[in-house]
Amino acid sequence: MNTHPWYSGKGDSGTSTLFGSKDRIPKNDVRFEALGSIDELNSLLGVCRAVVVEQKYTAPLRKTIETIQEYLFTAQAELAGASPHLEEHHVVWLNNTIETYASAVQKPNSFIIPGATIASGMLDYARTVARRAERAVAVCAEQHTVSPHLQTFINRLSSMFFILARAAAKLASVDERAPQYL
Repeated sequence: MNTHPWYSGKGDSGTSTLFGSKDRIPKNDVRFEALGSIDELNSLLGVCRAVVVEQKYTAPLRKTIETIQEYLFTAQAELAGASPHLEEHHVVWLNNTIETYASAVQKPNSFIIPGATIASGMLDYARTVARRAERAVAVCAEQHTVSPHLQTFINRLSSMFFILARAAAKLASVDERAPQYL
């Protein structure tokens, strides 16, 4: 087997390892699905954050996204068996942040067509990826130990991104619209 500084080749047979373990686990294990879904969400949030910066949105919005990204790394570490874990204070921060943004926007009375702005559209996209990550973590929790704080945090993220998308549209002074169901 050839090795390279950027890859080991050990996963070529369809197995990988989790943090601190020497055991080879099939790459289709539910833990890798949960880890991959959270990784995808974090990468998408990187795009959201770049859009927010490029479009010159407020610093608090950028910082909120960045904090969520940091917490997602903690969630991944926990799922992979490392010592950092999401704790109650992470969930409290998320709940408080949701309330802060919710108080600044009007709650829609219907579904919203995503994409009033690039930032709001990207944050709505993050909402859907967060829901997929939540489903993957729920499946993982059926077979492996997943803390209730991690499950609660992942569950709340879709609400957070829904509200952040509304806030992004409001910050840009763009009206969003409901579907007409043509």
